[in-house]
Amino acid sequence: MKAAVCLLAGIVGVIVVAVLSRPIEPPQPASQPTLSSGIEISHFDPDVRPQDDLYRATNGRWLATTEIPADKSNYGAFTQLADAAEAQLRGIIEGLSARSGKIAGSVEQQVGDYYAAFMDEIAIEARGLAPIEAHWMQIDALADAAGLPALMAHLSRSGVSMPLEPWVHQDAEDPNRYTGDFYQAGLSLPNRDYYLIEDDTFAAIRAAYLRHLETTLKLAGIDDPGPAAAQILDLETRIAQIQWDKVELRDPVKRYNPYPRDKLSTLGANIDWPGFLDAVGYGRLGTVLISQPSYVEGLDALLGSVPLTQWQTWLRWKVLQAYADILPSAFVQADFAFFGTTLNGIRENRPRWKRGIAAVEGALGEAVGQIYVQRHFPPESKRRMEAMVQQLIRAYAIAIDQLSWMGADTRRAAQDKLSKFTYKIGYPDRWRDYSSLQVRADDVHGNRRRAAEFEYDRNIAKLGQPIDRHEWSMTPQTVNAYYNPEKNEIVFPAAILQPPFFNVDAEDAANYGGIGAVIGHEISHGFDDKGSQYDGDGRLRMWWTPEDRQRFEALGARLAAQYDRYEPLPGYTVNGRFTLGENIADLGGVTVAHQAYRLSLAGGAAPVIDGLTADQRFFKGWAQVWRRLSRKENLLNRLKTAPHSPSEFRCNGVVTNLPEFHEAFELKPGDGLYTAPQMRIKIW
Repeated sequence: MKAAVCLLAGIVGVIVVAVLSRPIEPPQPASQPTLSSGIEISHFDPDVRPQDDLYRATNGRWLATTEIPADKSNYGAFTQLADAAEAQLRGIIEGLSARSGKIAGSVEQQVGDYYAAFMDEIAIEARGLAPIEAHWMQIDALADAAGLPALMAHLSRSGVSMPLEPWVHQDAEDPNRYTGDFYQAGLSLPNRDYYLIEDDTFAAIRAAYLRHLETTLKLAGIDDPGPAAAQILDLETRIAQIQWDKVELRDPVKRYNPYPRDKLSTLGANIDWPGFLDAVGYGRLGTVLISQPSYVEGLDALLGSVPLTQWQTWLRWKVLQAYADILPSAFVQADFAFFGTTLNGIRENRPRWKRGIAAVEGALGEAVGQIYVQRHFPPESKRRMEAMVQQLIRAYAIAIDQLSWMGADTRRAAQDKLSKFTYKIGYPDRWRDYSSLQVRADDVHGNRRRAAEFEYDRNIAKLGQPIDRHEWSMTPQTVNAYYNPEKNEIVFPAAILQPPFFNVDAEDAANYGGIGAVIGHEISHGFDDKGSQYDGDGRLRMWWTPEDRQRFEALGARLAAQYDRYEPLPGYTVNGRFTLGENIADLGGVTVAHQAYRLSLAGGAAPVIDGLTADQRFFKGWAQVWRRLSRKENLLNRLKTAPHSPSEFRCNGVVTNLPEFHEAFELKPGDGLYTAPQMRIKIW
């Protein structure tokens, strides 16, 4: 089921932000001369000036001397922290797996046995395809196309990607209740572009995909695998043709489409909606949301026109794809050859222990996270983060009051929304209860299916219940952060609160340029092109005056045009409209994080450390968190599917607009990153 997001030293809860009404005790970095700069000087390229290219000036030596590990598609600061967390998780999980006498149903038993089952390659080879035969028997038993929707609902509950996925989340027009939604899905390639773009690169990918399908179907003993593969590609191409594109999907108003039960039939006559809703778990709902109505109309037409045998062939493939990583090694190798190497350029599959760690995290993420934070999250990180979050919110309040393009009515509404932000740091204050999930050390396939059903049922059970404002959408061991517009909350898992993002031993300039800008980024999502359409209570409501909204969108259009010019790969540019929300968040985040750092000094002078002024360390801190190398296949994938711009342009694209950067490094006309004052884009 689609996630409802837009990423024991103490108890961390949902803390209502009320920092504007109380004094904040700012850190006093100038009084601590022993603090380090927090900047990794050894990564600098002395032959590149920050005035021309901050990204390479800060990271050039690292970029030139680092190799992407053979089992990765890209490698950078995020990946390095993820690797460290993975190693820590390995110690936890393998220790539990080897422990004897575990109590049945305990977290230790579930985590240890899930991993043990995944690692038992001998048993997996011996079972062959037997564990998925029950699914195939259901597919074979279909008498006519009328049974397809209910079967798709059943497979979706088992973790198999289907064309129409249920999604339970907070209702955007009634934030006090959950709603049942349907969302387009079901493609095997990364998104619709891979099926529809007519150039040599994507034609070659589709040809490789066709060969992969034939290889996998042949391994599975499917008769005539070549024609069957062609049928699968044909059907997925037709699904891609009716799906909304990635820019349309960013529009929350366009996606909010409530349908009373008796009106669902207007979307087509080939879906038995009462039976389908019962099978999904929405049977008691009087109204459901349809995120992409035109897509559902098109899907309904496909259900009526595509032969049943072609649907059955495709369903068998989707089951194979869902379970490929826990089938015999020939399937694992074929799956990696296409999805790992062809689509992402990865040279070697990850060692099995790494895949096992990922499997456990996918099924029991918070169970592992509970142990992770006990061992690896220091209380001081939480305290420092709380102070920084409060400083960032204070700085945003000041910035909103100073915006020249925002009128008084919109400004009051923006301040109201800011005052209602909540934040979560480190880990949940209520851990997810996995006690009903049965895990066996000798049943890897059953574990996978039961874990998928557990998560599916957990989400369906929210319907009719109060909103759980303690729930997290990322685990504590995830190196990331997120903003949820429906809850108006920002969330920072424990694993990201480490260098280079956050260094408890460093003077705060680099920290504000690193994790401070990340905090600012997530706050800014509440005011980006999408998040700004939700109010402080998480209600989808236009709280802007028309004039202010027009000015805001004009600034966004200028920013989109800036990023449209960036060309990470020859012939393929950044999509400025698709990445607009993240680019606004980067620009706002860095702008306000710098203001927050200056506020934190409380009028005092900041030290010069390692020959860098505080402002220079701030911008170097921003640049060093984005160091990343990517394989060209993965970079193309990211350009077509990821809402973030590539790392180089996240770094340089922001600072070229900031007068503070121009002042810190004394930029002049002719410098590579110089932008004339009248051309700089200032949103927050």
